[in-house]
Amino acid sequence: MTTVTAEKYHGTENDFLVLPADAPVPDRAAFARVHCDRETGVGGERTGADGVLFLDLDPTASPVRVTMTLVQPDGSTAEMCGNGARVTAVWAARETGAREVLIETPAGDRHAVVQSEGVTVEMGVPSFDPADVPLAHDHDGPLIEEAVEGLPVTAVNTGVPHAVAFVDDVDAVDLDAVAPPVRHAEVFPDGANVTLASRVEVGDEATDGAPGDPAAFRQRTFERGVEGETLACGTGAVAVVAAAKRTGRLDTDGPVRVSPPGGDLVIVVPDDGPATLTGPVEREFEVDLEVLEP
Repeated sequence: MTTVTAEKYHGTENDFLVLPADAPVPDRAAFARVHCDRETGVGGERTGADGVLFLDLDPTASPVRVTMTLVQPDGSTAEMCGNGARVTAVWAARETGAREVLIETPAGDRHAVVQSEGVTVEMGVPSFDPADVPLAHDHDGPLIEEAVEGLPVTAVNTGVPHAVAFVDDVDAVDLDAVAPPVRHAEVFPDGANVTLASRVEVGDEATDGAPGDPAAFRQRTFERGVEGETLACGTGAVAVVAAAKRTGRLDTDGPVRVSPPGGDLVIVVPDDGPATLTGPVEREFEVDLEVLEP
């Protein structure tokens, strides 16, 4: 039996297996499907994972460069993952001692800074352009608070497509029921992640917003490729703030706290530059995993 050594990390409970890109895994999709399975996959405090990060490190570059490839539990490859990028930056920092990392992804290069209080990743400029989301060719203009399969959504690409819906209480919505029809709706030819958000004003008991935060949001995301809810989604948190600004719910260039079930993330979406995502990362353990023969 062939095995490889993987590490398990999580960023606000969005958990990943991490392997070097040259690990002898000939069928990455099969490897991810087996070891990410929430019923039978890798053990630990939570069975399975939200994906496998295959990382190709160039420690001689300045700053250190890492090519990040995220293979999801269904075997597909994601263009971008905010929490995965934060995990990648911490892994690279542990390997090299560097605190600045340039992460190459299919969605573009992402600069990351690792600090004791958390990891900040530049997430690119959110786009509502129909060609960038993408939307179906026959859709006229951006999709802003438009009903899709009964859910009023705003479509934005934050490295991957998100359909964001603002609701009174994210916990009052049956996400597993409402999300799949939107995720597979014809208006999204490549599919979409479905993110719910509800605003919580700073000062309310429900939020632990830091002084100076203009607002906070709670978030739940049904992820494409995971085909279920994850405990955090970094691209989804950025999508919440971008959509809140686009729909007039928020007017700030400053930090906004977004809280998925797994913990708090700090998002900045300026009017004239790339968004940033900041949050914690933890290394859980190292494990030898079986590699299936092709």
